Amino acid sequence: MQRRHFIASAGLLALPAAHAHHGWSSFDQGRPIYLEGKAAKVRWANPHAELELDLPAELRLPADLATRALPAQSAGVDGPALLKAAQLPTRKDRRWQIELAPLSRMNAWAVPEIRNGDSLAVLGFTFTGEKGDAVLRVEYLFVGGKAYGLRSSPA
Repeated sequence: MQRRHFIASAGLLALPAAHAHHGWSSFDQGRPIYLEGKAAKVRWANPHAELELDLPAELRLPADLATRALPAQSAGVDGPALLKAAQLPTRKDRRWQIELAPLSRMNAWAVPEIRNGDSLAVLGFTFTGEKGDAVLRVEYLFVGGKAYGLRSSPA
């Protein structure tokens, strides 16, 4: 995650690290990517919750992925189509930066706070052509046996 530093007229001013925030437009929304693994370096704060996800050596699409039940969101998201189109990333990074939703939305969905070491899966979008950093913006979060839609509030 990128860090920002600010320079004051009196010299370098150290502020808490701010993580880069990406809008949806920089992500390839026509190519849903599936990842699963263990959470590391969880940051449960605004502008959105985020974590690093350590992937297993052999990442595979689950056999039941296309048939998983998804919750309704207030935004018009065709979740079943995204599940059917899901694919694995072509890049071989074993650690990905995962961007979740703002805390207000995480709370609206009643997502339990994720902790380091928790197992989870995500379906979302990375940068077009998988260029740049290994970053995934989450559309659906699968944790604790439940699915959460993170594009918008629950419908």
